[in-house]
Amino acid sequence: MNRIEKLIAELCPNGVEWKKLGEVCEIEDNKRKPVAASKRISGEIPYYGANNIQDYVDGFTHNGEYVLIAEDGSRDLKNYSIQYVSGKFWANNHIHVVKGKEFLLNKFLFYYLKTFNFIPFLTGGERAKLTKENMLKITIPLPPLLIQEEIVKILDTFTALQAELQAALQAELEARKKQYEYYRNKLLTPVEQNGKWYLNGVEVEWKKLGEVAIKISSGGTPRTGVREYYENGNIPWLRTQEVNFCEIYDTEIKITELGLKNSSAKIIPPNCVIMAMYGATVGKVAINKIPLSTNQACANIQVNEKIANTRYIFYYLSKQYKYIKSLGTGSQTNINSKIVQDLNIPIPPLSEQERIVAILDKLDALVNDLSVGLPAEIEARRKQYEYYRNKLLWQFMNCHNNCPDKNSNS
Repeated sequence: MNRIEKLIAELCPNGVEWKKLGEVCEIEDNKRKPVAASKRISGEIPYYGANNIQDYVDGFTHNGEYVLIAEDGSRDLKNYSIQYVSGKFWANNHIHVVKGKEFLLNKFLFYYLKTFNFIPFLTGGERAKLTKENMLKITIPLPPLLIQEEIVKILDTFTALQAELQAALQAELEARKKQYEYYRNKLLTPVEQNGKWYLNGVEVEWKKLGEVAIKISSGGTPRTGVREYYENGNIPWLRTQEVNFCEIYDTEIKITELGLKNSSAKIIPPNCVIMAMYGATVGKVAINKIPLSTNQACANIQVNEKIANTRYIFYYLSKQYKYIKSLGTGSQTNINSKIVQDLNIPIPPLSEQERIVAILDKLDALVNDLSVGLPAEIEARRKQYEYYRNKLLWQFMNCHNNCPDKNSNS
């Protein structure tokens, strides 16, 4: 940091200049249509779309050093796709392909944009869009090349160290996950003896999921083109991509009362088991800890607590994930409400369900809770890296009088 402070004092004592992206970058035309998966020729070249690498193909559209900015993006900035690429790659028309001019390092641009707040520049509803026109208005700091090189060198080192440490922590976490799955499967696998079924030595009764539920419902999606259904909304609205063996305390998107009224979406009470029926997360489950609404691809299971413990049902369905997914049909292996209702569940007495839940809750916390154990360490290292990255890219840049407030970065 002292080295960079000295360079800034020496090379730009009056502050760092800011330029619009259109002034300092070459912007490639986005005229490459996506190639359907069935028509792609398998190869070793990465195929990029709005959600990073989607495939590896034969052939390429570009060869060189570039920064890729998602055209169709998430309003969750942690998930907004910014990629640095070097070499051959295929880019479809859902990303902006950008290259710095001779006075802007691509790697510096990449690191800066990873800290950038794109929200003021996005249009659209649930599926946000960054148009080329808006992208060109984005302003970036432009320190001298010597300072850019020094910042890139430091951040490259940080990135390598963080990746190495995270890989080691991730390996340990994976080992713990396997241990957790072993005990979960052991606790939740019934065995048959003399025509009767037992779980941990306790007799069970098989029931369909529809029999242990007070209600199983789905939701709906307010029309995305109607701003009044989303703008300033305060009703949590859950999509299947957020269903991932977890507890739901918030949602990425909110809808308005008007959106709720003019769609099939409905408010469900807390502590429902929610199962994804369509898309990439089909068969995965979650538990909502707040009242919320969902889209039509979620099966919302309100468990009858007189028969079954909600978390017991959650854990058992989590164990059955691969089997449930195998019941799907079509190219996306979708399931339907009939399949959900007909799933067979072994039901021991409530006291045994509660015992199983108590054990699995403790094991689950050790593996998944960001407040304890290795996940907390991984999260702490990520935040530490982001802190120093942002400090490098902002502490010395914000001193200039021409720093534009409209980007609202921090």
